[in-house]
Amino acid sequence: MPELIDHLEGRLGRMGGAWPVRDGAPQGSPQVAWFRDGQLPQVQAFATIGLFRTPLRVRTSDRHYHLELVACDYLKDGQESGPLPRVVEFVAERMVQGGHAVLRGDVIPLPVPLPGGSKTALYAALPVYFDDDFFSVTIENGSDVAIIWLVPITSVEADFVRAQGWQAFEQALAAQDPDLVDINRAGLDL
Repeated sequence: MPELIDHLEGRLGRMGGAWPVRDGAPQGSPQVAWFRDGQLPQVQAFATIGLFRTPLRVRTSDRHYHLELVACDYLKDGQESGPLPRVVEFVAERMVQGGHAVLRGDVIPLPVPLPGGSKTALYAALPVYFDDDFFSVTIENGSDVAIIWLVPITSVEADFVRAQGWQAFEQALAAQDPDLVDINRAGLDL
């Protein structure tokens, strides 16, 4: 897995460690690692390590993908990691258990809102705050692994994606240019 770790560390910063897989997690669940001091100042990132080992199917076809998930938030005084490691773990376990990939434009409802109460879902996005080469990596076994960025969103934003489509949502993101790393950001004006 050196290529994957190098790929992640090249943008997210040095990997500080990884949590063990949760007791009772579905077979094949990956670890979640944390990264700091990367290309985005004052940002910590959390990424799955090993999700690629489970080929995940697309719901509408027999095609499958190898994926890793990433989520980012600003470092806060007195806060070790915040809610994102558990969020990434939740999504990864759900994917492994169901065998289905989460792809760009998908909305994933959260079982409980993130602290602050306004973010109730995640939007699966390309990691556009990084260079295009970060979107995927070819690892030792020859697999192409896509990197999916999990962005916390509000209920209104989630409803908008479902009603108007992911392209319209991404156009609204481009027009309003919110700080997607800030999990406490205000929702888009939709």
